[in-house]
Amino acid sequence: MPRIKVLPHEQYCPEGAEFEVEQNANLCQSLLDNNIKIEHACDMSRACTTCHVVVRKGFDSIEEMDDVEADLLDRAWGLEADSRLSCQVKIIDEDLVIEIPKYSLNHASENH
Repeated sequence: MPRIKVLPHEQYCPEGAEFEVEQNANLCQSLLDNNIKIEHACDMSRACTTCHVVVRKGFDSIEEMDDVEADLLDRAWGLEADSRLSCQVKIIDEDLVIEIPKYSLNHASENH
């Protein structure tokens, strides 16, 4: 079973985290299932960038993003070459190391 290592993030997992997941699991859902409360303002419908992550290890093992995801990521804070929307990442069979960016653009929570 693939392992996911999450680098420390002061809000979501200050100590970092590591856990196993089933093959073909959704990354965002796997984070939530393991008590990492990553934002997902659009309920994983690929309509925002709040679940943005940077895949530090294992990026080449996940499916390529489509044009819709690429267009959305253009609006993400802290975009890097290995950025993905975690709601669109299916974990195939390799371990991943991910970093959750320090900030996220969540217009729903920022405009109150």
